[in-house]
Amino acid sequence: MNHYIITGASRGLGKALAEALLEEDEQNCVIGVSRHSTITHERYRHQPLDFSDIAGVEHNLHKVFGPLEDAQKLVLVNNAGVMGEIGYIGNSQNEHYEYVFDVNVIVPAMFMNLFLQSYQHRQNCQKMIVNISSGAGQKPKDGWAAYCASKAALDMLSQTAQLEQEKLGTGVQVFSVAPGIIDTEMQEQIREASVEQFSSVQQFRDYKTQGALASPEEAAQKIIRLMKEPQIARGVVCSVRDF
Repeated sequence: MNHYIITGASRGLGKALAEALLEEDEQNCVIGVSRHSTITHERYRHQPLDFSDIAGVEHNLHKVFGPLEDAQKLVLVNNAGVMGEIGYIGNSQNEHYEYVFDVNVIVPAMFMNLFLQSYQHRQNCQKMIVNISSGAGQKPKDGWAAYCASKAALDMLSQTAQLEQEKLGTGVQVFSVAPGIIDTEMQEQIREASVEQFSSVQQFRDYKTQGALASPEEAAQKIIRLMKEPQIARGVVCSVRDF
């Protein structure tokens, strides 16, 4: 069986990924991790977790990573992420930075850590970690400081993990993928910002009116292609625009 662990599987890209994988192959099983379950399928298991509750994640994370003795393929997709408040540093609440980094960096790091502890030395099994990052991790945008910095941290976390797995010879492949501009609730939040909060907001409003946003389903198919053909990536940190 092929086992996929997907965070943020209740909506957007995470849900599209889970549904596409379940539809694609009867050998695919999905463990979806999110606060609420929106998928019903015989090969889908939901694990409720609130990523803003770090203590709760720590106490319950072991429930995600079972023995999975029949696994021929094991994939962790760290998809869950938040934008947080849009606004300039100096005009934000301190709790905003804690929240964004908890969800976008700390929890994915914990998931990676336990995934590797559980499966990195498994033999005769393809093992992969796909972290959903953003082009904002490589290019600063005013009003997005926490989001940009957290995605940059996720990119470096991924590169370091890949380096370590190569030195250990485990065969685990790690990617940090920018999925492109997708029509999700995060985009709705961005479009609602004022020019004072984010100077390029009109550009993002134009993406919507001009039909330039990819659907979650389109983005999911590109991520699935990476899972099947990892050689298409130009490096650990990559973009769906490259494949």
